[in-house]
Amino acid sequence: MNQGELIGKVHNSMYQQIKKNGFATPVQVLMDVGVLSKEDYERWRFGKIDYLERVCKINLSKLSFIMREIRTYARKSGLKDSWTFYKRWGQKGKNHSVKLRFSKSGEEQIENAYATHYVNSAVVAERKMKQETPNES
Repeated sequence: MNQGELIGKVHNSMYQQIKKNGFATPVQVLMDVGVLSKEDYERWRFGKIDYLERVCKINLSKLSFIMREIRTYARKSGLKDSWTFYKRWGQKGKNHSVKLRFSKSGEEQIENAYATHYVNSAVVAERKMKQETPNES
């Protein structure tokens, strides 16, 4: 896949996620463009994989390119950054909030980029209004 195709897939994923949910996540973009399988994502969430980049099907240079395109789309679309704590699934008791690692390096800036969700406040507010308003029949 060339850069132009990759940009198109990243932007389409962001657009579709915003339209559906009111927000977009880098992890979902990686799944949508075919870089990360749902199975590998779930294995990572359950703590069976030490860091997410290990199971992505492209090199770190292309992953960095995708992450830049996500931020570019978010900035151009006026989306709000919202950092999200990714914890391990399936844990109870004292270890229930083990923070997951995204990158091989573990650098804070890279980890934060993966954990940042991009929110369209207008879409989220509209959804809340619909949920709070009883159906008129």
